[in-house]
Amino acid sequence: MSSQLFLSIALATYNGECYIREQLDSIMRQTRLPDELIISDDASADATLDIVTDFTRHASFPVRVYVNQARLGSTRNFEVAIRACKGDIIFLCDQDDFWYPEKLARMEACFVNDTNVGAVFTDADVVNKDLHSLGSRLWERVRFSPREQKNISVDALTVLLKHYVVTGATMAFRSSYRDFVLPIPESWVHDAWIALIIGASSRLVILPIPLIAYRQHDANQIGLPRSGKNRGKSFSAIYTPLASLYVLARDRLLELADRIPNAECRIFRLNEKISFLSTRAILPAARWRRFPLLLRELVLLRYHRYTRTGVKSLLNDVLRRN
Repeated sequence: MSSQLFLSIALATYNGECYIREQLDSIMRQTRLPDELIISDDASADATLDIVTDFTRHASFPVRVYVNQARLGSTRNFEVAIRACKGDIIFLCDQDDFWYPEKLARMEACFVNDTNVGAVFTDADVVNKDLHSLGSRLWERVRFSPREQKNISVDALTVLLKHYVVTGATMAFRSSYRDFVLPIPESWVHDAWIALIIGASSRLVILPIPLIAYRQHDANQIGLPRSGKNRGKSFSAIYTPLASLYVLARDRLLELADRIPNAECRIFRLNEKISFLSTRAILPAARWRRFPLLLRELVLLRYHRYTRTGVKSLLNDVLRRN
């Protein structure tokens, strides 16, 4: 397919000497090369910049490197790279993965074929540090169900208000939405924020095929979801911070309301999510005293609309020690 769009890659690096060379080589092997690669390095103290510098000497496309004098953290580092991109489409890139050759071409086609698409994301093969398969796919591990896969292109917000399903390493979005998502609040992880704001403003489209090897290793900054991460925490410790995250998302949509189709309905759903999380945050220690609040949320169908497991989540709230 002939190129119809200018493709930018935003790659954030930090002490990535173990894997960055393989990732850069996989970008060089794309059947559709990028029009530019933007690398933002977060004050690496290893050989990352030496490897990047060597790569720039033989890359067959423009590479621009930005170096933070002090660490900004992953989200801010990605923001630097995203701001520097000049392309129509911005591909997010982690330093430790490995892209399959058709990634750029296959994803570009989705944007070319439908101008209403705001972002595209794909599945991935989950692999170990040596790129050997761990026997599963990313969507399986994040529990992105076939039903949700079918529905997300129709109503992305419904899926995203239940749980996070978009991994940044598999995502690309139109640069016309850059001012929607930037600046990224410090309390949000960059990919979850970008997916939610664009999903509330436009269409998300999926490619149900693995286009990267998603590497798991001891130094992953985020990686796959971990079970038991909320064990021992109070309702308030879990849900108050979550409610605060969605307040930030709601406020961003309010700022953008005149540029978002059906904005009033989407803002209402964010407010519903905030109210639901705020109610869960104040559930009392005595189980019997929780029932009026839980029954109200059940009757309002909020457990069905805003959790992945519905009644199971309700039962967990009934039985949980606080």
